[in-house]
Order: sequence, then structure tokens, then C-alpha cells
Amino acid sequence: MMSIKKFLIAFFAILLVYSLVTLTKMYLQNYTENQQIKELVEIRYKASDVDEGKLAPVYLEAQKRTMLPGFQELYQRNSDIIGWLTIDNTRIDYPIMHNQQDTHYYLNHGFDKENNINGLPFLDEHSDIDGSNILLIHGHHMKSGSMFADLEKYKRENFYKEHRTFQFSSLYEQEEYEIVAVILSRVYNQTDDVFKYYQIEQIKTPDEFDSYIQNIKQLALYDTGVTAQYGDKLIVLSTCEYSTENGRLAVVAKTRK
Repeated sequence: MMSIKKFLIAFFAILLVYSLVTLTKMYLQNYTENQQIKELVEIRYKASDVDEGKLAPVYLEAQKRTMLPGFQELYQRNSDIIGWLTIDNTRIDYPIMHNQQDTHYYLNHGFDKENNINGLPFLDEHSDIDGSNILLIHGHHMKSGSMFADLEKYKRENFYKEHRTFQFSSLYEQEEYEIVAVILSRVYNQTDDVFKYYQIEQIKTPDEFDSYIQNIKQLALYDTGVTAQYGDKLIVLSTCEYSTENGRLAVVAKTRK
């Protein structure tokens, strides 16, 4: 009897130590991630506040355009950066990434290209920052509240009413987007004959765009009174949603004119 008791004490002691070590690792990783993001934010906004006339313009020959000051140092650190997303009164204030060789690279890598379970928000493989009418951006829904976890707030219509727009800046242009709809969906089987908001590669004609918007509106959690038409540029922010298996929450917005 004593040997069983000693075994159980030892077992739970080991379990306690393991749990403490795991929690400590998670805390340190989240702390390190937060510090890295904080540094990136400071670099972006500090450069943006500087008089543009005092900065040597960075001209990218391939794009034939001059990069905004807020991205110049960030681009030098990691040329996979394609933009920046900010939603007021949330933790969403992040660089948006795109690795051309591995479009899912930032599922588990940070800005320093080290392994990181938080990853960073990244552009879908079927979106082109310069050539697509729909930019689909993926981000993790982390239990810590980081990345796209705060999109969950848009389930509440009252939150939407106070945050109808957000800011997205490419390397060359700052734009404001107004929200068209907030939807709940899921990742379906390939053979399922249902609307799949993430299949943006199939949206090429005016009719297909209109059909996409109509389907989005049918899934909307509430009516925003905002719609979109062919020629508008859309951003779709997508993250996991845990009320159903393979669930997804998406915030769909268009450029504000």
C-alpha cells in the first residue's frame, strides 16, 4: 500500500514539475513574442512620424514605386513584409507577411524567421498584394489573445458599431477599409457543394464577385448596411472559430472611398 502511495506522490510531483515547466515556457515565449511585436510597432510608427523630407526615399525598381517611410527599416529586416494591419482597441497591430516560396511559412515563424507557434498574419496563396481584388489574410486565434483572437469581438454588433473601419497599409499606400460583413463558416471538404468564402481564386468576373458578396451577406451575423460591387477591393480577415469543428470567423471589408 505504501509503495502505491509513494508512486502516486512521485507521479503527481513529476506532473506538477512538468506543468510548471510547460507554463513557464509558454509564458516566456509569449513574452518574447510580445517584445518582438512591440519593437516592430515602434519601428513602424517612429519612422512614419518622421518628416518624409528627412528620409532618403527607398525606390523599388521592380514595383516602380517609392516605399512608405514606416516600412523602410522593416523591409530591410525582412523583405517578406507586404503591409500592416491595425484595428483600433484591439491587439491587432501587426505586419502582414508573404513568403513566395512557402505561402504557409508564417503559420509557425516570426518576423525574425525563427520557429514561433504564434506565427504572423499572412496573405493567402491565391491573393496578390498588387493584382487581386480580394486579399485573404489568415491569422491564428491564440488563447493568449494575440494575433487574430480579437476578431472574436466582432461577433458582437455593438463592438462593430464602434469599430466599423480598420486600417491596412501596403508598402506604398495607406488605406481605410469599412466592414461589409462578419461571418461564421468552416473549412469544408473539397467535395462539399457549399459556399466557401476562402475560395477566392474562383472570383474573376463581375457576376462571380456579386455572387460572392451575396453569399457573404447571407452568412452575416448582422446587417452592416454596407455592400460591395465589382471594382471594389476587398480584404477578408480569417481566423479559427471554436464553436464548431474546423470553424472559421471572417471579417469582410472594402476600401473606403
